[in-house]
Amino acid sequence: MEAVASFGSLLVDPERHAFLSPATAGALASTVVVAPHPDDESLGCGGLLALLAAAGHPAHVIVMTDGSRSHAHSPSFPAARLAALREEETIEAVAALGLPAHAVQFLRHPDCGLPAAGTPAFDEAVAQVRQALVALAPATLLVPWRRDPHCDHAATWRIVRQAVAERPAPLRWLEYPVWAWQQPGSESAPRPEDGRAWRLDITPVVARKARAIARHRSQRGVLIRDDPGGFVLQPEMLAHFARPWELFIEPADG
Repeated sequence: MEAVASFGSLLVDPERHAFLSPATAGALASTVVVAPHPDDESLGCGGLLALLAAAGHPAHVIVMTDGSRSHAHSPSFPAARLAALREEETIEAVAALGLPAHAVQFLRHPDCGLPAAGTPAFDEAVAQVRQALVALAPATLLVPWRRDPHCDHAATWRIVRQAVAERPAPLRWLEYPVWAWQQPGSESAPRPEDGRAWRLDITPVVARKARAIARHRSQRGVLIRDDPGGFVLQPEMLAHFARPWELFIEPADG
């Protein structure tokens, strides 16, 4: 098996993880993807979103942070300009996936600044997400993998988890990895006891996903060139999201 397909103790093995057809996306019905940053929606769930759009199923994206710290030292793209650019890129990306601009909601929390549990700001963020979910009334909710090794990914999971804690209607909860792919043998990787992992075949829309990821130009090293230490999606990182399938984890704790 190729090394890039190794994910901790979860090996992407057809005999262990179901490989579900593209039509499976339709069973998710109305779906909301919560993305910690602009671009996580395309990286982790771009194929799923494209399949939903192609089938005419309602799909929405909630972006938690403004992504303004990816190039914190760029003179040409100070924080406010970079945040605006990243919103434009996200709207272009979801359009490439087949979604309208109004399918994206930006909550604009500071990049790497989502509030910690037990603080008034955390309660406010929970209320904000809860209000958005009540308005959208999804049947399925996708959030970052709970141990994804990035502060905003973990914080997003905690905020959304609290936001749905008292939800009376049933909700299907799925988690998607982004940064955990980079640490296949670490504690962040899912374990079999965490829940059921399955792969969704996105072959019919894999080109759409690639176009969506390409729309995030600020993260590709092709637009912002005056911050040598700025973030760039490296080829080895992008390789995880160029496969004709996406991995989702349906946790044992629901």
